Formats: sequence, structure tokens, C-alpha cells
Amino acid sequence: MPVVSLEFDPEAIEEARAARAWYGERSRRAEVAYLTELRQALQRIREAPQRWPKFDHGTRRVVLHRFPFSVIYRIGKGDKVLILAVAHDKRRPGYWKRR
Repeated sequence: MPVVSLEFDPEAIEEARAARAWYGERSRRAEVAYLTELRQALQRIREAPQRWPKFDHGTRRVVLHRFPFSVIYRIGKGDKVLILAVAHDKRRPGYWKRR
């Protein structure tokens, strides 16, 4: 499968920004590490979105290794992937299901 394009739910963008800000307030190093890992996860999704098993409600999930977040996404038609959430793994499980 060729590299796909990513579309982001506005709430997923806000979640990623909020996490970045939280880490940035504590440590520039943590902020950079979070952003690096998030970007790597997004790139892996672009390259092979079907690599991860089905998760919940027709979605798939990439778990970040060093941070308690997962990227929740749905494969669309053609070469589109919708990023539904950058969800904290310990807070409000499943809140993103309404998206």
C-alpha cells in the first residue's frame, strides 16, 4: 500500500497540543521527546495503516512507547486515514468513540 494521507479530527489536534504544552511546562527535553515519538507514530501509520490490529468501533491504535498516549485512527476510503484521537491511556477510556 502506498503512503496514505492523514486527516485529523480537530479534537485530536487539540489533544496533541495540550499534551505537548503539559510536557513543555515540565521539561523542554520531555516536550521534544513527546513530539518526536508522536511524529514517528504518525509516519508509521502513513506508511502502513493496516499494520496495527483492529481496536474498537472500527478503529486501530498505535501505543506510544515512552508516553501514556495512543493514536486512535480509522482507515478511510482510498488513501485517507482519519486520526480520531491522541488519547491519554489512563484518563476517560473510550471518550473518543463519539467521533
